[in-house]
Amino acid sequence: MQASPLPLWPLHAPGALGENPQDVPTLTAFLPPQGKANGASMLVLPGGGYGGLAEHEGKGYAEWFAANGVTAYVLQYRLGSHGYRHPRMLQDAARGLRTVRSWARSAGLDPARVGIIGSSAGGHLASTLLTHFDLGSPDATDPIERESSRPDLGILCYAVISFGEFTHQGTKANLLGDAPSPELVRHLSNELQVTPQTPPCFLWHTIEDAAVPIENSLHFVQALRRNQVPFSLHIYEKGRHGLGLGAGAPPWAEQCLFWLSERNFLAAAKP
Repeated sequence: MQASPLPLWPLHAPGALGENPQDVPTLTAFLPPQGKANGASMLVLPGGGYGGLAEHEGKGYAEWFAANGVTAYVLQYRLGSHGYRHPRMLQDAARGLRTVRSWARSAGLDPARVGIIGSSAGGHLASTLLTHFDLGSPDATDPIERESSRPDLGILCYAVISFGEFTHQGTKANLLGDAPSPELVRHLSNELQVTPQTPPCFLWHTIEDAAVPIENSLHFVQALRRNQVPFSLHIYEKGRHGLGLGAGAPPWAEQCLFWLSERNFLAAAKP
């Protein structure tokens, strides 16, 4: 079941440029069938080069998670095509994760099983939160801001991760503008920001991806390995960029569910 979108902030989002729909980041919940919720939650970040939001990587994923017992939330985050730059997208993702965790507490779900999934540029945003989270502000008057923004695990689908040699230039420009400082480029090249505290990750990519080179995933898992962070990497020979769950997609979804079960993310449904 799909709920109505809800704004992330009760008033204006930090740094909002207006009051139009593109200026109001929202969460849209997709609920499992009655009696099938397994207690886990997933924040879904669609791709689109920080210039748009691909529905099949948002609603499409959320419906699939809900069918498998995971309460899913699609984040409409602010975009470079509407005049926004870093850190607004990261602010939206962090607030989204905190909100999902807060809602899990109030809904009787498990606040320690809150994951994040992102595809393409949404994968960049997901990998940014996976490496740039914080544990919340205990003294905040807003209870949502007291929650940690650290995902309990991450799923990265043909993700833009690096802003170095193997980046996707349109994604980089939409997030950082035309002349970002070298320090900012490095700060958001997320393969360089992995630490032992980075959450476990599932990644998949195809060799044929002509938009986002496979090195984005390979370099990220090398960093995970160096830092002894658990991961599951799936490389497929065939498949264009942006397949998601569509026709011709490799069997990543089944393998992802297996990995989630291995990590005890998918618990038995409540009677």
